[in-house]
Amino acid sequence: MSEYRLKVSCEENGRRLDLFLFDSLNKERPGLSRTSIKKIIQEGRVVSENFRSPKPHQKVKAGDRIRVVIEDKEPSLLKPEEISLDVVYEDDDLAVINKPVGLVVHPAAGNQEHTLVNALLHRFKNLSGINPLRPGIVHRLDKETSGLLVIAKNNPSHLNLAAQFAKHTIKRKYIAIVKGKVEFDQDVIEAPIARHTFKRKNMAVSFLGNAKYAKTHYRTLKRFADFSLLELEPFTGRTHQLRVHLDFIGHPILGDNKYGRNNEFKRLCLHAKYIGFIHPASGKFIEFDSAVPKEFGALLKHKKS
Repeated sequence: MSEYRLKVSCEENGRRLDLFLFDSLNKERPGLSRTSIKKIIQEGRVVSENFRSPKPHQKVKAGDRIRVVIEDKEPSLLKPEEISLDVVYEDDDLAVINKPVGLVVHPAAGNQEHTLVNALLHRFKNLSGINPLRPGIVHRLDKETSGLLVIAKNNPSHLNLAAQFAKHTIKRKYIAIVKGKVEFDQDVIEAPIARHTFKRKNMAVSFLGNAKYAKTHYRTLKRFADFSLLELEPFTGRTHQLRVHLDFIGHPILGDNKYGRNNEFKRLCLHAKYIGFIHPASGKFIEFDSAVPKEFGALLKHKKS
């Protein structure tokens, strides 16, 4: 258990408790998320003589003295594994990986092996430890999605990259083959996303209060007889966002068995083709591009417009 004692300054007067704790605690213990802060409050591990049973939205006042107790996590049981990696770029602060289709990014409950994280632990000496259960992982791709992923080798780089993702300044482009002829040459899909009401492993477009804002821009590169080739740029990064948005407009991604029940191809036709961001150390904009998977090309070659 770790204990932190905080005092609200005049400048912080009137801020929400969860936001105050998020900023204050991350100065001493980097890596705490808004969700974990909310959980700490709800579990009664935030105490102050100036308020009882605090709520995340409660306003703090200048002079409030707040005590926070955080449970220390158990040591990670993750093991390095010799799994082949396509390393596109590497320096002392980060690496860019071209993830193959079928590889899970990080371990989950009951599955601690055969993931990208296990491969990273074998390949690199240093990885960020912001989240001990996901060393180096700043963002993720679905198991079924291939393409570019940036990895942080130290905590300052991780925090810097995470901030860029939060501000939506990191540029990402995906290539997708979708079912049907898309009508518009380009358009923006703005539709909030939430957990599916009864399929708990799925996401869905929802207009209920718990849904989160989601925005995707797409450009139609080419139309074929029964499908279309698209370039996608996600503004936000919600879980399964591209797959949910495309299914929502009636053009599910080819090979997507989760959304649209589209079994016409052996794999999900979604590839993270491009990523560009400000390097955490140099401050320069760097960008990377990867080739479209061969199976995409083979499909396009044998289809007529």
